Amino acid sequence: MENQDCIILENVSKSYGENSILDNFNLKICKGDFLTIIGSSGCGKTTVLKLINGLLTPDSGRILVNGEDISKIDQIQLRRKMGYVIQEVGLFPHMNISKNIAYVPNLIKEDDKIKISNKVKELIKMVGLDEEIITRYPSELSGGQRQRVGLARALAASPEVLLMDEPFGAVDEINRKLLQEEILKIYNKLNVMIVFITHDIKEALKLGTRVLVMDKGEIIQIGTPSEIKQNPKTDFVRELIGV
Repeated sequence: MENQDCIILENVSKSYGENSILDNFNLKICKGDFLTIIGSSGCGKTTVLKLINGLLTPDSGRILVNGEDISKIDQIQLRRKMGYVIQEVGLFPHMNISKNIAYVPNLIKEDDKIKISNKVKELIKMVGLDEEIITRYPSELSGGQRQRVGLARALAASPEVLLMDEPFGAVDEINRKLLQEEILKIYNKLNVMIVFITHDIKEALKLGTRVLVMDKGEIIQIGTPSEIKQNPKTDFVRELIGV
């Protein structure tokens, strides 16, 4: 089927009170996409992510994941297929790093503790950290290290989709560049669909196979990084990329 391995937002509208965020919004993201979304604050970027994983419900329209309307399927099962990474990371402070990463696999009752332990070690290496870190606690780590652990935790349940909401915004420039390289390696290795929100146009153009530019709840332009750079459609996009 055409819509298998795709996420589709179809004529989606969403308001908070009288404040309309998205109006008749349409978007299709398919397996193999690394979609970066950029736009001004309040333009609806985070709303799009929360609608995709069922944290928000559209006022009208529908959202399809692999051809299924997500309003008609189990929301917990939906979210377990999606890794979610945010800027604040949200690690459990009372759990060591190993338990933080293993939280979701344990939650879905994967009984093989050795298998889970080996997966934790594999993921720690995948995000560029040393294995010895797994016995430490979040408070003992730097911001960049915590962000890497958050990424490892999001990957622990082998998600089909990775949703990332400004995940590198709170780390310094050096760690940000390192994290960008790590996520590209992970994307190329796992071929997971990634939807990545950022305020940094250089980051959006570097990481995305496609870049979506939003303003005031609307898609202003969507295309490959080269299409965005070479053929900006509006003054807003031209200003964004510095042309």
